[in-house]
Amino acid sequence: MKKRIVIATRGSKLALWQANHVAGRLRAAHPGLKTELLKIKTKGDKILDVPLAKVGGKGLFVKEIEEALLDGRADVAVHSMKDVPAEQPGGLVLGVVPEREELHDVLLTRGESSLAALAPGARVGTSSLRRKSQLLMRRRDLDIADLRGNLDTRVGKLLSGDFTAIIVAGAGLNRLGLTAPGRIPLTPPDFLPAAGQGALGIEYRADDADTAGLVAFLDHPDTRDAVFAERGFLCGLDGGCQVPISAWAVIDGGTVTLTGMVSDVAGERVVRETASGPRNEAEALGRQVAATVLARGGKTILDELYARD
Repeated sequence: MKKRIVIATRGSKLALWQANHVAGRLRAAHPGLKTELLKIKTKGDKILDVPLAKVGGKGLFVKEIEEALLDGRADVAVHSMKDVPAEQPGGLVLGVVPEREELHDVLLTRGESSLAALAPGARVGTSSLRRKSQLLMRRRDLDIADLRGNLDTRVGKLLSGDFTAIIVAGAGLNRLGLTAPGRIPLTPPDFLPAAGQGALGIEYRADDADTAGLVAFLDHPDTRDAVFAERGFLCGLDGGCQVPISAWAVIDGGTVTLTGMVSDVAGERVVRETASGPRNEAEALGRQVAATVLARGGKTILDELYARD
């Protein structure tokens, strides 16, 4: 087995926490193993003055990291699963999905105790069209403003008064120990997360059996099957993380139940579908739900969105 493993990661505080968490678990499981982090700046990290939906393309936060795997600079990559496109480059495998953190979004405020308590016209920050759409379904009067940057930067902008509230992923808040005076969970089935939200993915070269053996113990079957159902939905829509696509899967014994949704940015047109199937066919279930959503009007919504961009 290898004596040293290089982990490719983005350089944000959250990405480094995630990579160091995996590195620590690897060292604990394999005494004597050396770990090294390779910090990589991705396209999504470099372009901070443009909304994500305007940048275009898929894999904004993973492409350069996957290139480091393919050219041998790194052995594994640690990703936030919601950033990983449905289709992977040849030669790589997303072989391990550790146990999921909180999967839901959180509304952070400077004191308000609920979404309903926000004043009319309140300024709410988010870079996600999915979050914007679901906010507007509930509060059309809100001023939704673009908010980019690392998680700690976004929380700082809330606390400094730039926004009345912001929406972020609960998992990131937990991992970095961040919060605000008001913390309101936005939970499914009412408010749906992104595919893979709250989960990490460990990627490596398909022909690297040594690395596959080192990281295999980190896999969490319930999380993996739920996330693969959600990613099957994403893949069936040919979608990325910058469009209003939501997916939420639940494992119950040998069954997976998936709810998938496509909406327009204004939250006016919504196509939502729920179905269940065997968990060993989780990804196929996701594609099935995607086909139904597309046929019921989701294709028209997505076509219009992509044409606008």
